[in-house]
Amino acid sequence: MNKKSLKILIVSLMTFIIFFGIYNIKKIKSLRTSNNLSYNENYKSNIKYENENSIEKVKANKITKDRQFAGDIIYNTSYVPVLMYHSIDYEKGNELRVPKELFKKHMQYLKDNGYTTITINELYKFINDNKPIPRKSVVITFDDGYKDNYINAYPILKEFGFKATIFVITSNIDKDKRCLNSDEIKEMSKNGIDIESHTVNHDKLNELSYNKQLQTLKNSKGFLEGILNKKVEYIAYPYGLYNVDTLNAVKTAGYKLAFVTKSGWCIKNQGIYTLHRVYISANHTVNEFKRRLTNPEYYKSK
Repeated sequence: MNKKSLKILIVSLMTFIIFFGIYNIKKIKSLRTSNNLSYNENYKSNIKYENENSIEKVKANKITKDRQFAGDIIYNTSYVPVLMYHSIDYEKGNELRVPKELFKKHMQYLKDNGYTTITINELYKFINDNKPIPRKSVVITFDDGYKDNYINAYPILKEFGFKATIFVITSNIDKDKRCLNSDEIKEMSKNGIDIESHTVNHDKLNELSYNKQLQTLKNSKGFLEGILNKKVEYIAYPYGLYNVDTLNAVKTAGYKLAFVTKSGWCIKNQGIYTLHRVYISANHTVNEFKRRLTNPEYYKSK
């Protein structure tokens, strides 16, 4: 091959190499641009998804938070106010007798503020079985079984559609005119008012032997079951008095829950046979009633 031909070949090869190099550089840039666009689109898409997902999470968290603090139900780690009344009548100087006008104001407050009255049985399932109850639940109880519970309290409770429980002294039934009789007890029992035990003679249980405690607990229970044709499973201790024998006797007699008179909101860790209540007297205005009902930091068990 002469020099002229060799020179032409070298020039041709160099031209091809340069052209091929330029072509590949352009292609690489094009790919990079395409990849960057794809990456940017994917990045934007991911950000959009994450933002939307975050918004949904925020919404979900808000719903959960709303339900937790302003919503539907509570479980057995929560306090429940169990109101303790006695007589609904007027007697000067006797704070146990709450005038019916004041009692109605108390009930009106419950109604106006969205409270749900629950039975002792519902409270038991809440405490023992963790069955949920409405967040603003309240239990209304009366001790002793005065006739004015039927004459004055019962019509007001019916008017508001409220449930309640009366703990009655069984030796007074049909014998003391100041107290409930069998017909009144039966009627109320059929209409949302639960009738439970307050012993036979309003006994100071802590002063009785175990056997005598067991006897009065069984006798009062059996007497009421005979009248009402239903199980009687709950009791309030007279004067709030009890001892270790009482706790054993209550369980043996077949009671599921028992209440003392110690002031405070009811919660499981107090023990199912020593549950606290919120005392309400004639001296408690609507504002004081509200305080005891709505401020567990002031009034819950210590």
